[in-house]
Amino acid sequence: MASLHFSNSQIQIPADLLISHIIQLHTSISNLESLRPSKQVNALFTQLVNLCTLPSSIDVRVLPQELQLKRESLINLCGQAEGLLELEFSTFITKTPKPIDNLNLFPYYGNYVKLANLEYSILAENGVQSPKKVAFVGSGPLPLTSLVMAANHMKTTHFDNFDLDDKANCLARQIVASDGELEKRMKFVTKDVMEMGENLGEYDCIFLAALVGMSREEKVKILGHVRKYMKEEGYLLVRSANGARAFLYPVVEEHDLVGFEILSVFHPNDEVVNSVVLVRKPFF
Repeated sequence: MASLHFSNSQIQIPADLLISHIIQLHTSISNLESLRPSKQVNALFTQLVNLCTLPSSIDVRVLPQELQLKRESLINLCGQAEGLLELEFSTFITKTPKPIDNLNLFPYYGNYVKLANLEYSILAENGVQSPKKVAFVGSGPLPLTSLVMAANHMKTTHFDNFDLDDKANCLARQIVASDGELEKRMKFVTKDVMEMGENLGEYDCIFLAALVGMSREEKVKILGHVRKYMKEEGYLLVRSANGARAFLYPVVEEHDLVGFEILSVFHPNDEVVNSVVLVRKPFF
């Protein structure tokens, strides 16, 4: 039986008011010349994140088609902006004397630490404490989850990080190279998860980043592919979004996880944006 966590009851913002503000921000963001970090870009996305993390009872599944399209557009814009922000900070951090000691220069570093701590506690509650080998799919130029997990929680685990972007992997390697111990346990591979097959069976636990599979169809396809090749009784940790946070990231529903045993579903009620879903591939 899955454990389900909800936020404490707080004063909720009316859905129609929230949506009207989100639509205004979508218009402003869509009209930007570039999504590269700048005062204007940062201010708009900060407003959007603050708005989407307010307590609300919004259910994006029942929104009309027009709003669904706006939501998809916004998720894509957020994904692009996030990628550019990580790229800029990763490039900057690699130029510091010891990059590994300067990860906290990234403005959302605290959120990643919180999320990694949360994910580790969920894994530990379900018997995953020191896995031998872990895969992180969609690690990006600033692989903060892997770094926080490897340094603070899974101190003997080997991490294989996969990303489509060779430049992202190159930057990530430079950061990790500044710590000899971590460098021995972390690998960065340029590969599409859909091109991975039997090698997915090597991992005790697989992390799937929130932006791997932007549309529901794509996400379901990736989940099915991972399930086919991962080891029996292996764990998969999937990031999702709930409520208004679903304007920022794709949602993974329980019915998207066919063939998995759902162990835990956690929806945050603080500044952490992503929901966490832990599943296991059953032993057949």
